[in-house]
Amino acid sequence: MNWHRIQLLFYTFLPKHSLHYNTLLYSQRHDLNFIRKFLHDKSSIILGIESSCDDTGCGIIDSTGAILGEAISSQQLIHLNFGGIIPSFARTIHTNNITKICEDALRCANMKLKDIDAVAVTVKPGLPMSLDVGTRFGKWLAKVGKKPFIPIHHMEAHALTVRIKEKVDFPYLVLLVSGGHCLLAIVENIDKFYVLGNTIDNAPGEIFDKVARRLKLRNIPEFKTLNGGLAIETAARKALDIDQFSFQPLMTKYYNCNFSFAGLLSNSVKYIEREEKKHGVIADMVIPDIYNFCAAFQLASVTHICQRTQRAMEFINKMSLFPKDKRTLVVSGGVACNDFLAKALSIVSTELGYNFVRTPPKLCTDNGIMVAWNGVEKWVTNTGVIRNQDKIEKVYTQSKALLGEDWIWKVENENLKCRWIKINKCF
Repeated sequence: MNWHRIQLLFYTFLPKHSLHYNTLLYSQRHDLNFIRKFLHDKSSIILGIESSCDDTGCGIIDSTGAILGEAISSQQLIHLNFGGIIPSFARTIHTNNITKICEDALRCANMKLKDIDAVAVTVKPGLPMSLDVGTRFGKWLAKVGKKPFIPIHHMEAHALTVRIKEKVDFPYLVLLVSGGHCLLAIVENIDKFYVLGNTIDNAPGEIFDKVARRLKLRNIPEFKTLNGGLAIETAARKALDIDQFSFQPLMTKYYNCNFSFAGLLSNSVKYIEREEKKHGVIADMVIPDIYNFCAAFQLASVTHICQRTQRAMEFINKMSLFPKDKRTLVVSGGVACNDFLAKALSIVSTELGYNFVRTPPKLCTDNGIMVAWNGVEKWVTNTGVIRNQDKIEKVYTQSKALLGEDWIWKVENENLKCRWIKINKCF
């Protein structure tokens, strides 16, 4: 009870409905459960299944953050040959792989289904056909094993994965960047999010893939097996003149934190077409200054991401939403593996007094571990855990699902004009 008395003292000095108040209130409701789980009970063990797009993943993790077992099957090379993900192909491959992937994860952990406390599964958002495979299999495991079922929001899992290895306290700012998403959100607790910015058209990972295909980077042996983002990042390191190509800043007249990459894509295509015509590039040939182009394109993309993130930070600071000594930016998602982006975001964070934390690259891309960990946090706090079999059967998938409450309008109302932090220290 002493712990709760200490917390009640904090409530006295915090305005109701503030982020600090709600976070402490949330903690107060669940700390006894947390302490009981960690100090008195054996560690809880959760199995997580991920199949929202083109990777079939299964992970097993306990409530201390120990990764006990994992397995993943990537479809990257298969879809690379078709120039993009074909949903029906993805479903078939998920169906063929999911049993073996889960068996491999259990074997890796030296466990059987009876040793698992609950099954967590990504049910939203994602490709409908892919989500359906994982959800059906997860329900079946819950049924035959008589286990509770924990539905998982894919983006929430990405936002919380960092807490497996790092001590990141609520609230914090998260930037999720991937092939399907680009958003900024405040993470108040495990099931409370406030979205500050979202992509209004294409996601950055999608643009990187499309530009890489248009550049025909796969025709260079070094990049043949790399995804678009990694191919462009690797090519950009070879650039000799990053200023050879220049792109206009994006969304300079919009004082919000939204992202837009469609204009960058169209300008890139025009640049490439002009270079091809200029140098007589045909068939499988690539433009002569392809490395310089990749560096300029990457810089334009990263600059846009950093500027929208900077505005989100300045909004949080102006509104005093985070304690001054505990301001943290977390970046996660497939594109977060880009080291140039990580360096640039670290510079912005340092300038604005934020601690910068990148989710370990291995856990940035889609995987079963992140789903299992989100399941752990929900299990420990008894949030969204379904134990009734009839209710488990009624869980359905959603191809689209918002991440928390929309605060984009709040940012726009502040009409923040920022003096952009230069990221040229990355070079």
